[in-house]
Amino acid sequence: MNQEKNIPYKIYLEESEMPTAWYNMRADMKVKPAPLLNPGTLQPMTFEELTGVFCDDLVRQELDDDTAFVEIPKEIRDFYKMYRPSPLVRAYCLEEKLQTPAKIYYKFEGNNTSGSHKLNSAIAQAYYAKKQGLKGVTTETGAGQWGTALSMACAYLGLDCKVYMVKVSYEQKPFRREVMRTYGASVTPSPSETTNVGRKILAEHPGTTGSLGCAISEAVEVATTNEGYRYVLGSVLNQVLLHQSVIGLETKAAMDKYGIVPDIIIGCAGGGSNLGGLIAPFMGQKLRGEKDYRIVAVEPASCPSFTRGKFAYDFCDTGMICPLAKMYTLGSGFIPSPNHAGGLRFHGMSTILSQLYHDGYMEATSVEQTSVFEAAEQFARVEGILPAPESAHAIRVAIDEALKCKETGEEKTILFGLTGTGYFDLVAYEKFHNGEMTDYIPTDEDLAKGFAGIPKVDK
Repeated sequence: MNQEKNIPYKIYLEESEMPTAWYNMRADMKVKPAPLLNPGTLQPMTFEELTGVFCDDLVRQELDDDTAFVEIPKEIRDFYKMYRPSPLVRAYCLEEKLQTPAKIYYKFEGNNTSGSHKLNSAIAQAYYAKKQGLKGVTTETGAGQWGTALSMACAYLGLDCKVYMVKVSYEQKPFRREVMRTYGASVTPSPSETTNVGRKILAEHPGTTGSLGCAISEAVEVATTNEGYRYVLGSVLNQVLLHQSVIGLETKAAMDKYGIVPDIIIGCAGGGSNLGGLIAPFMGQKLRGEKDYRIVAVEPASCPSFTRGKFAYDFCDTGMICPLAKMYTLGSGFIPSPNHAGGLRFHGMSTILSQLYHDGYMEATSVEQTSVFEAAEQFARVEGILPAPESAHAIRVAIDEALKCKETGEEKTILFGLTGTGYFDLVAYEKFHNGEMTDYIPTDEDLAKGFAGIPKVDK
């Protein structure tokens, strides 16, 4: 390994250098994300309406388009110190294996028990629920990282945690489920017979393997029908991208320390929490006209919200009980193929990222599943970390960009987000190694069914 002089293999910040405030990209956006709409009146959701579902302080964060920096409460910063600052790693071994002149860095968010970046927002949302005096929270989870993170945060703060887990993941990842139960959460496969909306979805789609949209509907119903509970979400929402900005703020501080400037920033995109968190301060510079970066969102070809979706108001959930959000969407009725491994299975995308993509501040690409796992295996063999399938989408494109540099001789600096580890995803790795994994790409006809359910909103 030919290590560059003065650039460590891993760059850590000191505790004293950790961010003390989250960064809100909306403050610098010229075109703000469109507001959430009440599905009954088609008017912007008010603070009072949203507090029936979410915690009061979180609603304030959700609606704040103007405050650039929001102070991180000391209690949350103290919790962060258990696993933050997380390392920024120079992928010297991968560079050497690829024989590329590119310099590759990744921000590793898997160094906590939840195995992912999700804990950054889980502890924040649990903190505000506890501060409000609530009994507990409800949520959905796809691959299980968010549910695991939230169960950890709730255990730490003494809150009850009810998790609705996408059925296909519930069945494929029993050990992820057991970690949640170890931390005291109740875990229900979704759609289920425990809620009105779950029974309705099962009646309309017998044998369905579920989707995040289904699980969201059930979690919201339980939160709004049980006193002392509120619903919390692990991605998509403005408040979540705000909390996850700690990733990008740390990354930029570590890079600034050594005079490193990325040319390309790559993140996997499902609902937007990891990508939004990683790019936040860099996008802020871009929005303010201070610097330019090429920012790439990578999504699965089996759930291509950005690359094949429509920019429109749509329901965030399959049961159509949540507010309408203007985002890139495949339709709230779209359910990814059962062969889809890992997370990144939400039918829509963060309203912030959707607006930025629509306005040309970032680009998007989709990648097929088998090529993603090929990249994951290649990365694991040289960098020593088994990546989560979600993260491997970013790895795939980072490798592709590094190989382009090999062809052209350009010495570009590539940064990507390694959202977490893949030790609970071994069923998917097994299918890949056994040659049982296939690539499913929805046809235009498949997508048309989802698009048909998008409500007609003249806004």
